[in-house]
Amino acid sequence: MKIARRQTDHGPRCAVVDDDLLIDLLIDDSLLDLLRTEDPSRVDDVASAALRNRRTVTPIDEATLLAPLQPPTFRDFSTFPEHIAGIGKNLDPQAEVPEIFWEIPTFYFSNPYAIVGPYDSVPISPGCRDFDFELEVGAVVGRSGRDLGPDDADDHIAGYVVINDFSARDTQFREMQLHLGPAKGKDSSTVLGAFFVTADELDGRRSRASFDLEMRVEVNGVTIGTDTLSNMAWTFPALAAYASRGTWIRPGDLLGSGTCQSGCLAELWGRHGRDAYPALQPGDVVTTHVDVLGGTANEIAPAAPITPIPPWRG
Repeated sequence: MKIARRQTDHGPRCAVVDDDLLIDLLIDDSLLDLLRTEDPSRVDDVASAALRNRRTVTPIDEATLLAPLQPPTFRDFSTFPEHIAGIGKNLDPQAEVPEIFWEIPTFYFSNPYAIVGPYDSVPISPGCRDFDFELEVGAVVGRSGRDLGPDDADDHIAGYVVINDFSARDTQFREMQLHLGPAKGKDSSTVLGAFFVTADELDGRRSRASFDLEMRVEVNGVTIGTDTLSNMAWTFPALAAYASRGTWIRPGDLLGSGTCQSGCLAELWGRHGRDAYPALQPGDVVTTHVDVLGGTANEIAPAAPITPIPPWRG
């Protein structure tokens, strides 16, 4: 099943996708409400009931589509080795994949309040000059779990979404000099694709560590990067297992794959030089696409002004 969320005169409403139509669910529950029942069949059951009833039918191209859910937490991992090597070359031209990459599927906590819709405008982060995109796929947790192993964790993933994690690269690289982060550099806008796709929809696309899904990102209609999701070096169940180590993962939690190879400007700057691709500017349109899962299209808007924040010195 594919679940979308559209804006109506009475607020957001979830719908099941049927080709180019949206069929509203017969209940007012959000996708997060459905996941929090921890019943693996709940989403399919309510979607099937909507398809039988077809009470409210809306063409997708006439709908105002929102992010399909507001995740309570967002852990963003790094699972594509070529991306890691390319990013490192911004600081060291000889950088390769560090050994620690193969030891732990590391992540940082991003901002769940920064989630925006698949076709919303995205303002440049305040004070940023090097604004960037990052094409990823996210797994959405469907069942609570703690101290899971990878074999157990697969059953805790309910579905998948496209992610475009916008980043203020100059802010990120500056703040990480304090050996923390990334933090504010990743704090302003994370776009989710229009569709939450249930895990069973990808069963026939399993390949290597992940799924055989082509990924593509464009700026103003020009392809900037392509990759395949199966090039992940860690599986999504491994990410869920690591996230649950010593703590809980709960329904709705979002686990990002991290940026695919050539899925952002900063990696390409590291490989080809800072002048190879310009940073994003107001009016640019960033488009992503992932097989089966769908995509996003966001116009870049100007940054809000910043208010200086001086340190206190006694």
